[in-house]
Amino acid sequence: MKLVFAGTPEVAVPALDALIASDRHEVAAVVTRPDAPAGRGRHLVASPVAERAEEAGIEVLKPARPRDEDFLARLREIAPDCCPVVAYGALLPRTALDVPARGWVNLHFSLLPAWRGAAPVQHAVMAGDEVTGASTFLIEEGLDSGPVYGVLTEEVRPTDTSGDLLTRLAFAGAGLLSATMDGIEDGTLHAVRQPAEGITLAPKITVEDAQVQWSAPALRVDRVVRGCTPAPGAWTVFRGERLKLIQAVPTLDRTDLAPGELSAGKNHVHVGTGSHAIELLWVQPQGKKPMRAADWARGVRIVPGELVGI
Repeated sequence: MKLVFAGTPEVAVPALDALIASDRHEVAAVVTRPDAPAGRGRHLVASPVAERAEEAGIEVLKPARPRDEDFLARLREIAPDCCPVVAYGALLPRTALDVPARGWVNLHFSLLPAWRGAAPVQHAVMAGDEVTGASTFLIEEGLDSGPVYGVLTEEVRPTDTSGDLLTRLAFAGAGLLSATMDGIEDGTLHAVRQPAEGITLAPKITVEDAQVQWSAPALRVDRVVRGCTPAPGAWTVFRGERLKLIQAVPTLDRTDLAPGELSAGKNHVHVGTGSHAIELLWVQPQGKKPMRAADWARGVRIVPGELVGI
């Protein structure tokens, strides 16, 4: 089939690579978000998908909005059979959805209808799911509500960050999306309506959502830190400044600290929660680089009984 691939971040690149490598399909063009400012100089930078497509000599389309008439006209000229999508980052209007004869097919990183929305992997980790996965589905105008072509499952490991899990799903999902394109072309794969039960939503995780509440149990704090890593980054407040929490683990043998109370030794930093303590392993003070929590604690000279989160 002739394909137009839509995607933007690094997580979409494995799927693009899989389709480029396919001997059954032609990636005629790529649709991605416009160049965005990045780095200290805030210079405009192309998306990872755009960079990969340009390396492969594939036409790149960067509409400000997918409803722009110039973009729609070019899409009609290309006349794709199908448009596979991975984390494109913009809502597709009906005028775009109607162009490819076999529709737009999205690779979504959850077992639909669970975790519909922008941050399915983060929500799965934060909710303590033991199993998640990826689904390919036909895009409709509703939020991730279209009929499903295929699924795969993936274990959520006890120490997984959302970044760890998303990386595994990106590579496994690339194979699922490629196989879905094959099945659609063959006519051997048919989309099945999602069940009405089991719908959960996964809106974008905000910076406010990532603030650790030390009155919560240690298990909840651990999930927030892992679920918000690498983005937007779990955080707390220490001496009036933001402290990013990069890596932490629950300790099962310490319950003597009040919520938010710090205890620092030569090689450890513990923080009290609503249950047992959390050990901080890596932190990032405001305006500084990531560092081992024990090194940070020695530098700031924590006072006995001092609190974070206030």
